[in-house]
Amino acid sequence: VCVKRILSLTDLDPDVLESMYSLGCFRDRVKLTQDLTTEEENQEKMIYYLLLDRKERYPSCEDEDLPPRNDLDPPRKRVDSPMLTRHSRCCPVRKSLEVLSVTDQGSPTPPRRALDTNAHSQRSRSALNQIYLSGVRSWKKRVSRMKNRVIKGVYPASPSSWLFVAIAILATMYMQSDPSMGLISKIQQHLPLSLHMSLSAQGQTMLSALVFSTLLWLSLILTLRLCLKLLLSYHRWMFELHGKVSNTTKVWVSLLRLFSRRKPLLYSYQTSLPHLPVPAIKDTLSRYLESVRPLLTDQELKRMTDLANDFESTLGNRLQRYLKLKALWATNYVSDWWEEYIYLRGRGPIMVNSNYYGMDFLYVTPTTVQAARAGNTITALLLYRRKVNKEELTPSRVPGTDIPLCAAQCERMFNTTRTPGAETDVLQHWLDSDFVVVYHRGRYFRLWVYRGGRLLSPRELEHQIQSILDDPSPPFPGEEKLGALTAGDRCPWAQMRKQFFSSGVNRRSLDAIERAAFFVTLDDEEQGMKGDDPAGNLDRYAKSLLHGKCYDRWFDKSFSIVIYKNGKNGLNAEHSWADAPTVAHLWEYTLATDAFHLGYTQDGHCKGEVERSLPPPQRLAWDIPPELQAQVCRSLAVAQALAADVDCHVFPFREFGKGQIKKCRVSPDAFIQISLQLAHYRDRGGFCLTYEASMTRLFREGRTETVRSCSSESCTFVKALEGRETEEDCRRLFRRAAEKHQNLYRMAMTGAGIDRHLFCLYVVSKYLGVDSPFLREVLSEPWRLSTSQTPIQQMELFDLKNHPDFVSLGGGFGPVADDGYGVSYIIVGEDMINFHVSSKYSCSETDSRRFGVQLRKALQDIMALLSGDPKGSSKGSAQ
Repeated sequence: VCVKRILSLTDLDPDVLESMYSLGCFRDRVKLTQDLTTEEENQEKMIYYLLLDRKERYPSCEDEDLPPRNDLDPPRKRVDSPMLTRHSRCCPVRKSLEVLSVTDQGSPTPPRRALDTNAHSQRSRSALNQIYLSGVRSWKKRVSRMKNRVIKGVYPASPSSWLFVAIAILATMYMQSDPSMGLISKIQQHLPLSLHMSLSAQGQTMLSALVFSTLLWLSLILTLRLCLKLLLSYHRWMFELHGKVSNTTKVWVSLLRLFSRRKPLLYSYQTSLPHLPVPAIKDTLSRYLESVRPLLTDQELKRMTDLANDFESTLGNRLQRYLKLKALWATNYVSDWWEEYIYLRGRGPIMVNSNYYGMDFLYVTPTTVQAARAGNTITALLLYRRKVNKEELTPSRVPGTDIPLCAAQCERMFNTTRTPGAETDVLQHWLDSDFVVVYHRGRYFRLWVYRGGRLLSPRELEHQIQSILDDPSPPFPGEEKLGALTAGDRCPWAQMRKQFFSSGVNRRSLDAIERAAFFVTLDDEEQGMKGDDPAGNLDRYAKSLLHGKCYDRWFDKSFSIVIYKNGKNGLNAEHSWADAPTVAHLWEYTLATDAFHLGYTQDGHCKGEVERSLPPPQRLAWDIPPELQAQVCRSLAVAQALAADVDCHVFPFREFGKGQIKKCRVSPDAFIQISLQLAHYRDRGGFCLTYEASMTRLFREGRTETVRSCSSESCTFVKALEGRETEEDCRRLFRRAAEKHQNLYRMAMTGAGIDRHLFCLYVVSKYLGVDSPFLREVLSEPWRLSTSQTPIQQMELFDLKNHPDFVSLGGGFGPVADDGYGVSYIIVGEDMINFHVSSKYSCSETDSRRFGVQLRKALQDIMALLSGDPKGSSKGSAQ
C-alpha cells in the first residue's frame, strides 16, 4: 500500500471517507479529517490507504462483492484487528507504513509518538454522548407515538375517563349495589386459579370490578365512536340554503360540538370518519348523460344514451356488485386504485405531467441571502414535520364548521420517495430521517439537520448551506445531470436503477436521496416579479418551479424545495402521495413561520448562534459508467422537449376579489368557474369537457372527485351573454348556473360524483377481462379545460391587515390535454385572485397569455353584469 501525505481536504477521496464513516468508529468527522491531513502517522491514515487501495483495484465492488485474489496480483500484507489497535513499535504494518511514508521533500516521515490517551478518552466520551443523545431522541419519539396511539384509540373519550368509570363502579359496590347485574361475580369465578390462591376474597372482588370497569369503559368508547361516525355521516347541512337551517341540522351541530369538545390529535377522527359510499349505477349514468348534453349533438347524445342503457342492463350491475364488495372490505373503494392506476402506473414523465408547484410571496422576499432563506425554510419544514409526528396539528376542517377532514395524506409527507418500476412505481416511506439532501451546481450533499438529538438552529443550517455554496469542488463525471433520470420516462429509469444503483457507492448515494426528509435545490438563477418585465418574470418563475433545468430537481421525492440566488423560494411536489390542499397546508405554515416567527437579523441572516464543531455537509459520491451517462442524456432530451413545450402564464387579478363577489350573493368558486367557461368560449369559440377538482376528504382516506363544471346552465348563460340578451335575463341565467355549479360541487363532496365511480367500474371490468364500449369511451374523453382551486386554510397565520404585502402566489400545474388549458387559482384575502394558466406551444389553438386576457375580461364583464342588479341578492347562498 503506497502511503503519501494528504495536503488538504480536497485531496481526500469522498468514497473512502464514506466507507470509513460507515465503519461506525469515526463519529467525529471533523477530527477524522484533521487526523488524515496531519504530518504524523496514525491508524486513521492506515485504514484510509488500505480502503483507497481496495477502491483502486475494485472501484465498483462492495465489501461482500470483492472477488478472490489472483496469483498475478501483487502481494499485500494482511491487516488483523489487533494490528489496527496495537500501538507498539514492532507492529509490522506500522513499520511498513513508516518506510513507505514520505514527506514533500522525499525524506522519511519520523515515527509517531505514543498516542495521547487523554485525547482518545475525550473523543470516546464525545462519541458516546452523541450516541446517547440520538438514542434519547429516538426513544422520545417512540414514547410519543405510543402515547398518541392510546389517546387516538379512546377518542372521543379520554384515557383518564377509565379512572372515573372504575371509581364509579367501586363506589356503587361499596354502597352494597351491583351495577354489573351479576357479571362481576361471573368474572370472579373465571379468574385464574393462581389468583384465587394468592388474593383474598376482597382482592378478587376488587380485581373483578376493575376488569368489568375496563370492559364497560371500552364499550362506552365504541358507542361514542359509533355515534360520532353517524354524526359525521350526515351531509344534508351542505344542501340547505344560507340562513334557512333546519332544526335537524341545528341539533346535529350541537351534538357534533359536544362530541368534539376535547382537543383532538391530528389523526383522532380517522376511525370515526364514514366510508365513501358507492352511488347507485343508475344515478351515476343519469348524471353523466346530463353532464355531456351541452357538448354533444342530438345524434351523439342518442348514441351515448344507448351505450349507457346497454351498459346498465348488461355488464353494469355485475361490475357494481364487485365494487360494493370492495367497499365493504376496503377503507375506501377508490383511493388505492386511483393512486396506482392514475399515478404510479403512468410510464411517461412525471415532470410537468403529474408534479405541480407552489410559489413564494408575491411582493415580498423576507431576505435576499440565499443561505439564510434556505436555513429558515428548512427549519420551518422540519418544525412542521415534528408537529405531524407528534400529531400536534389540528385536523383540517370544512371552513367555518367543526366538521373534520381526513388527515391520512399527511402520513407520507416527509421521508418519502417514488421509486420506478418496470410496470408500476412504488411509494416508499420511512418513519424518520435526520438529514436532507442538497443539490448545488451539479453536486449532491447530505446535510445533517440534527446534532446530539436536537434540531439545528436556523443560523447553524445557514452556516452549513453557506459551506455548500462556497465549496469549489466540481461534480463527479456524469453527476451534474443525474436527476434527469427522474424527469424522463419511467421504464428507462427503472432499468438504470436496477442495473447501476443496486450496489456500491451509487446505491449508498441514491439511498441517501430517497431516505432524506426532503430534497433541496440551491438554484443559481434569480426569480420573482422583478425587473422591467414583471409579468414575464412571473411566467419564467412558474416554469422554473415546474421543471427547472430538468435535471436540478429530484422529481421522485414527495416534495423538493428550491431556493434561488436572490432569496426567493418555491416547491415542486410529486402528486401520487397527496393532493394539493395537503401540500398547500404545509407550504402556508412554512412561509408564515419563515417570515413571522423565525425572522431574520437586520443584515438578512438567520437568528441564533453557530456551534463550530458541526460536521460539514457530506458529498455524495457516484460512479457513472458511459452506458448510464448515455441514458441520462436520452432522459434529459425527453424532459427538455417536454419542458420547452410548456407555456405558463401567471397573473394576479386585483380589480376585485372574494369580498366584492360575496356582496353579489354568489359563491366565489361558482363565479370563477362560470367566468372560465365564458373565457374559454371566447378563446376557442365553443365549450369543452371541464374538470374541477373537488375533495372527498369528508370520508376516510378520501382524495378527490371531479366536478363537471361545464353544465347546460352555464352554457346557456354564456350564449345569452354573447348573444346580447337583456341584462335581466343574463343575470337570471347566471344565478341559475351558479346554483347548479354549487349543487354539483356538493354532490361531488358527499360521494355522489360521476367520474370516480365510473373509473372504478372500469378497473373491475379489466380485472374480470370484459370489455365495455361505454366505459372505454367515457374514460378516453379529453379534459381540455382542467381547473383547480388552491384553498387558503390557515388565514390566522397571515396578518394581511397589518402586512398586506405578504400575499401568496399559490401554485399551478401543467396542461392535462395537449390541446387544452390547465388553470389553477387561489383566492387571497378579500381583494385578490391569483391565476396560473398553462398550455402547450405545440398546439396552435392555445395560448396561455391570450386565455389570461380573456379570463380577466370575463371576470370584469360578469361583475359589471351583477353590479347592475337592483336586487343585489339571489336565492341561495354565497358559500
